[in-house]
Amino acid sequence: MAWIYLVIAGLLEIGWPIGLKISQNSGTRWQGIAIAVAFLVASGFMLWLAQRQISMGTSYAVWTGIGAAGTFLVGILFYNDAATFGRIAGVLMIISGVITLKISS
Repeated sequence: MAWIYLVIAGLLEIGWPIGLKISQNSGTRWQGIAIAVAFLVASGFMLWLAQRQISMGTSYAVWTGIGAAGTFLVGILFYNDAATFGRIAGVLMIISGVITLKISS
């Protein structure tokens, strides 16, 4: 169950940078901030649940890895971020590190 909490925490981690992006528009500033705070709290709570059974270092690395890779993908799909070879290779290395941590735990 702890790994399910951790995956959920990582997916929720994607929400707060989106909230910050939304808050850059003056018309949606407060909504974006509210979204960011809500996702931060929810993600942190799920990480706390996961860390009851998964080591701190592993859980934090997996959490940030899922968040970084997911945010990268959302940026490409919805915010026209660049999808260069180097950026994609970097995210693939993050994902392979997360998989290695899961296998090693």
